[in-house]
Formats: sequence, C-alpha cells, structure tokens
Amino acid sequence: MRGMGKTRRVVSLGLCGAALAAALSAPVSAPAHANVQPNGNAPRWQLKDTGKNDVRFRGLSAVSRKTAWVAGAKGTVLRTSDGGRTWRDVSPPGAGQLEFRDIEAFDGRRAVVLAIGEGEVSRVFRTADGGETWTETFRNTDPRAFYDCVTFFDSRNGLAMSDPVDGKYRILSTGDGGKSWTVLPNAGMPAAEPGEAAFAASGQCLVSAGPRDVWLATGGGATGRVLHSADRGLTWTAADATIPAGDPARGVFGLAFRDRDQDHGLAVGGDYRTGLPSPEAAAVTADGGTTWHRSKTPPPAYRSGVTWLPHTKSGALAVGPTGTNLTLDGGRNWRTIDTGSYDTVDCAPDFGCWASGEKGRAARLDF
Repeated sequence: MRGMGKTRRVVSLGLCGAALAAALSAPVSAPAHANVQPNGNAPRWQLKDTGKNDVRFRGLSAVSRKTAWVAGAKGTVLRTSDGGRTWRDVSPPGAGQLEFRDIEAFDGRRAVVLAIGEGEVSRVFRTADGGETWTETFRNTDPRAFYDCVTFFDSRNGLAMSDPVDGKYRILSTGDGGKSWTVLPNAGMPAAEPGEAAFAASGQCLVSAGPRDVWLATGGGATGRVLHSADRGLTWTAADATIPAGDPARGVFGLAFRDRDQDHGLAVGGDYRTGLPSPEAAAVTADGGTTWHRSKTPPPAYRSGVTWLPHTKSGALAVGPTGTNLTLDGGRNWRTIDTGSYDTVDCAPDFGCWASGEKGRAARLDF
C-alpha cells in the first residue's frame, strides 16, 4: 500500500505539473492598474487577510498550500495552517522592537527566524511547537556585525550571514537545526568591495540548494556580485553579476537556485528607491553562478524576491513593490502578471506558492 500511495502522489504531481504548464502558457492581458489578472487560466495571487495592516512581512517560508509562515516588523511572526483563511499570531514574547526579515520553516511546527540590525539587535529564535514557545539561540555581540539572511540545507544544517566585518562577510553555521550557532573562519571568504553589503529585503540574500551549495547576493559596491560556496560556507568564489550596483541602494537583492539542478540560478534586484529606474533588474546563470547574463526582457522595475516554480524546468516568479513577473524560459524573458506590492515569494513542492509584503499583505498563487 505504501508503494501505491507513493505512485498516486507522483501521478498527482505530474497532473498538477501539466495543469501548471497549461496555466502558465495562457496569454495574459490586463489593464496596468489591475491587481488580479482576468484570464481564467492565468496564475493569480489571492490575497489572504492577516489582520496586520501595520506590519511589513519581508520574511516568508512556504511549507505547503495550507501552511506558511510570515515574519516582519514589530517582532511579528504569523502562521497559517488552513491556506490563509486564518492566521495565528505566534510572535516571540518580548520581541516587539525587533525587525524580523527572514524565516525558515521545516514544517508547521519547526521554524527559525532572524532579526536584523547592528550589534545585539541581530538575533536568531527557534520554535519546535508551532510558535507556542520560542528560544533565543543566537544574539550577536559584535557591534560591527549586521546579520541579513539565513538559509538551511536540510532540517539540521544551515547558515546565516552578516555584512562584512574586518573586510569580509561573516558566516554563522548550525548543525542542530538552529539550536546553536558557530562563527565560521573567514580564511576562505574573498574580500568585500568598498561599500559592499547585502540587502535584508526578502530573506533571499543567502540561499542554498542541495546538500552543500550556497550563494550570497551583494550590492552597494562598485558591482553587484554573487558569492558561491560548495562546502557549506567554508570557501567562497565571487562573480560579477550583471545587475548594476555602484550605490548603496543598488545591487542584487534576491537569488534562487534549483534544488535538483544547482547550476541554474536567477538573480533579481535593481534600485529600491521609489521611482528610480532599474533597467537591468534580472540575470541568469547556467554554471552555478560562475558567470551571469542579463535577462533579454527583464522585469520593468526593481524586484526583491524570486523563486522557481515547483515541478517546472523553466518557470519562475519575481516580485517587488510594483508587481509580479513570470518567466517561462528560465529567466531570459519576464512578463508582468500582477501589479500588487510584494517583497518576497516562496514555493513549496505541492505548488503552494506564497508572497508577502507591506501593509500585512500575504497571498497564495492560484491557477
């Protein structure tokens, strides 16, 4: 019976993948002000009321179509287990002054959330009971460090990163699911460029794929760069991305790599200042980040979050304050499918794709 159950799940995913492919290939046409596309076959965001209109959710972790976690300003963490119909406030007690910018959830009960900021404001919390209780497992004591993002290879092994300290990015490592953290040696980390840092805008400045590969996105320096490690953060190589930097507000903001094919990756970014152009807001790589190439038709403006669509070879979503873009060819060309404001986006294997952002916005992608 176990084998039959597995076969049914595989068939179900295959059918969903076929339906997804058909939906993504549907033409999209809508007025510029539309927030939901009128085409019945096109993917669309369905807003879910979080009841937190005064909170911006830049942290997001999609567990499934039913379960997702969001984290944001005022030390807020919410969890849904019914597809967004209701949200439970599971914020860590006493965290109201903290800015949560990244959350990584393993399921509906276990999650790790990162608070950003200088010195002791950078902290990591962990829950194993759906947010009923939290344990602070890391508090930064170095006033020079500013932690931006966290990622996990599996339910035990993960990394967090800080902006440069003594001229190099600082990497934290855990091997017990976030219960304890250790600063890794920086001998294998290349020097940061003058003015270079990461952006804590979407929880995607540090991303992993597979058991050992991890990438770090940068901006603010002379060029936007992507750093890659193939040994869980011990040694790194740096590559120039095609997304312009040269200013503290410009660079690479978000990354996504395929779990089963770590060679193929996407980068998004631009200039986050309202109204300023970002003509080269997306880039692609087919060699694990060694070289990057400009998207032929990039998103029309700054984008902070990006994710591959599950069970597709070339579908992905990118989001930002001015809209959502879809690619069907691995990031070479993007088209707008929504004009609502979102900061980050994430997809679970069962086609549970979620986005979140300002004014308490959270949404699930429906087809």
